[in-house]
Amino acid sequence: MFNVAQNRKKMMNTAYNGPFAWEAKDMVDEAEWLIQLGDSQLREFDNALQSANADGLRIDQLTKENFALPEFGRLVPEIHERLETGRGIVTLRGLEAENYSRDELRLLYWGMGKWLGTAVSQSSRGDYLGDVRNFGADVNAATGRGYMSKQELPFHSDTCDVVALMVMRKAKSGGKSMICSSVAIRNEIAATRPDLLDVLYQPFYWSWKGQEKPTDKPYYLQPLYTEHKNKFACRYIQPHIMAAHQHFPELPPLTDKQLEAMSLINQLANDPRFHFGMMFEPGDIQLLNNHVAYHARTKFEDYEEDDRKRHLLRMWLSVPNSRELSPLMSAIYLDQRGGTVRGGFPSRAGTYSFETVAAQD
Repeated sequence: MFNVAQNRKKMMNTAYNGPFAWEAKDMVDEAEWLIQLGDSQLREFDNALQSANADGLRIDQLTKENFALPEFGRLVPEIHERLETGRGIVTLRGLEAENYSRDELRLLYWGMGKWLGTAVSQSSRGDYLGDVRNFGADVNAATGRGYMSKQELPFHSDTCDVVALMVMRKAKSGGKSMICSSVAIRNEIAATRPDLLDVLYQPFYWSWKGQEKPTDKPYYLQPLYTEHKNKFACRYIQPHIMAAHQHFPELPPLTDKQLEAMSLINQLANDPRFHFGMMFEPGDIQLLNNHVAYHARTKFEDYEEDDRKRHLLRMWLSVPNSRELSPLMSAIYLDQRGGTVRGGFPSRAGTYSFETVAAQD
């Protein structure tokens, strides 16, 4: 039987060391997180896109076989290794987004995704290729999702093994991407506040944010920190935890220790010692391992013209070298085995799409 108390006690004396436990000073050299795409890879993107268009392929018809990217394919193992055992972040740069239409970028990005992993649904509506743009959503609403708003998004992790973002257009101002190592944050808490570390390994109530099955309760239990087979994993989305206690009065209130523990995560993540930031440029593709990294976004302001508004494309990916997870993560990761297709919010309607349609609260 999985002994939760024994597992927590063991974790109190453990520090995780490795490239994934980085601080901001370790990321000053762009080579730590940036891969510049080469001319041969960019040419084959063009060729694959032209071939798909010539064959009249829809986005849902793309496969590795009919969207041939052999040069990019040779880079993929390095990307996977950097994400799982390295820094946990990779940014691909060099794609000239302005050379393509919106539809072409969607097709190209989805084709690249076929080489990187398997996409999972990002909402109960079954959107596999999410649009990160301002739909006017409020992240604090009962079913509000941050990627549909222009609000500041605090440090968090997404509900999948790897989140991948492609920048089509950047904002008029703001929208800075910030990243930190959740492993480094965890190590700091272990060293300075072990009493709060213990709390983070215990279950919290989370809101499903409207993504639950019709027959399920609108909330579930899951810890923020877990350890399994000597590997750490974190899932942290504070608005989802706060929403559970704001909207479901039958739940017990958050304890002072739980609130203090989350506050400390936020404080450390926002400390310049632990995070670094980047301003996205059109064509940038950022990939993050959600089990070892948090990301955040500053508030942004859009241009007035619709075709100039900030617009990113998002995939939630399962990758073949993902870590095995603790059974305590089973509410979200139904299959905890490494390398499986897991995570996300499966479609509850049995439908799927490749374009986000904003839900109405």
